[in-house]
Amino acid sequence: MRVGYGRVSTKEQDTALQTRALGEAGCERIFTETASGAQRERPELASALQFLRPGDTLVVWKLDRLARSMRQLIETVEQLSESNVGFISLTEAIDTNTPGGRLVFHIFGALAEFERELIRERTKAGLKAARERGVAVGRPKALVGDQLKLARSLKAAGAHSGAEIAQILGISRATLYRSLQV
Repeated sequence: MRVGYGRVSTKEQDTALQTRALGEAGCERIFTETASGAQRERPELASALQFLRPGDTLVVWKLDRLARSMRQLIETVEQLSESNVGFISLTEAIDTNTPGGRLVFHIFGALAEFERELIRERTKAGLKAARERGVAVGRPKALVGDQLKLARSLKAAGAHSGAEIAQILGISRATLYRSLQV
């Protein structure tokens, strides 16, 4: 069975174009919703995925209707594949039920992985260069200088519990204990 999924981002948009295309593609059941692609929680997509059975095919009008990022798209299609469910994107002419469609999809996946690796390398290089220039990298310490001295003296005096000291300093207990260990 072919199951369609259509999505628009705002209430001003309409799913009619997608619904018509999905119907023409032979979808017997169509799930539609209005939700931003950035939202991970999309109830109608979840319903469509639960409705699918092994041997079924999920059909979308365009790849970006299913997922906002390549990573999210690949994860979703891999989940479908593990459940023995095919995937078709009408606009991009991708059909994972065919060897050629699986090849194209895997090429997309390889490109996405390559892009993630490049981003990771550039981030590491940027952090290294910043450290070499003397730039402090990362989140600043919550307790430094006089506040750290005060925390140590209060703890050493034993008159206050860790929770009380944390409240006095306006920090969490975890931050207090982490700072005192250093």
